[in-house]
Amino acid sequence: MNIADRRIGIDTPPLIIAEMSGNHNQSLDRALAIVEAAAATGAHALKLQTYTADSITLDVQTGDFFIGDENSLWKGRSLHDLYSAASTPYEWHAPIMQRARDLGMLCFSTPFDECAVDFLETLDVPAYKIASFENGHLPLIRKVAATGKPLIISTGMATVGEIDEAVSTARVAGCRDLVLLKCTSTYPAAPTSSNITTIPHMRALFQCEVGLSDHTMGLGTSVAAIACGATVIEKHFTLRRADGGVDSTFSLEPEEMRSLVVETERAWQSLGHVSYGTVDAEKKSLIFRRSIYIAQDVKAGDVLSRENLRCVRPGFGLAPRHYEELLGRRVRRDVAKGTRMQWELLG
Repeated sequence: MNIADRRIGIDTPPLIIAEMSGNHNQSLDRALAIVEAAAATGAHALKLQTYTADSITLDVQTGDFFIGDENSLWKGRSLHDLYSAASTPYEWHAPIMQRARDLGMLCFSTPFDECAVDFLETLDVPAYKIASFENGHLPLIRKVAATGKPLIISTGMATVGEIDEAVSTARVAGCRDLVLLKCTSTYPAAPTSSNITTIPHMRALFQCEVGLSDHTMGLGTSVAAIACGATVIEKHFTLRRADGGVDSTFSLEPEEMRSLVVETERAWQSLGHVSYGTVDAEKKSLIFRRSIYIAQDVKAGDVLSRENLRCVRPGFGLAPRHYEELLGRRVRRDVAKGTRMQWELLG
């Protein structure tokens, strides 16, 4: 499948998506700087999130709407305050997307409600993303799928049955190009919770491209996911974690994102195919294998022994597997030390 002119599949390097999320810290200048930094790392796509605090929650500061979890990055904030700080103003979308296009990047977004889809359609986005927290929002999935554009769905928290319902809804509504992202919806996520061996199972089960939305620290989980067949990797991205921001703790900095792009492509290149024996790149190394050589000067009629016949480098003589059968045989002529052992030397 393709998103615009970017191919996605196991026969091409993985698509790397830099997720801006709320790391703009409510500054358009910073948002544009994030776009430029992402492009400089070699990331292939930049992703936004499209919502307002009022479209995603209620302006209530207590009770169910207050984050009291001691282990949460956002403890002590209300949902409305959190989403107000994290949301990307609608009027910023066009300049951010234009900057990304100017720099050769794909740019699309995660809508969190149907009105956001209508807005993004006016910007002619090349694809859509459904967040893990919305993968049960079937009316939203139906609305996005009806655009006919490629759809990426994160599967955090979803059961197999819920994923199947989301996929079926999307396909019935018109989605033809679908990517599912294995995801663990904790922030940050632990590698031990990632279970990336699910990726090939998910590919076989739903017959679509599968990738990883990675909230772990570092690069290891994403690189490992490529070995499991992931064709898309999404990571949150910021200029510097020290600058703060709602998602900064588990976001990559530019140097790390550049490494992610390089190392995931190397991991993809290393997959190759089932292969035994010598590959082309190894042929020059064959000479450094051991082979059988005459180790002392011998005269015609002398018997080959462990003293005058050895397995050494380089590899131009007979293979070491013939060593035992050569012992006790006689040579037919004088042979100098350092001569490659060959059958024609025998009497």
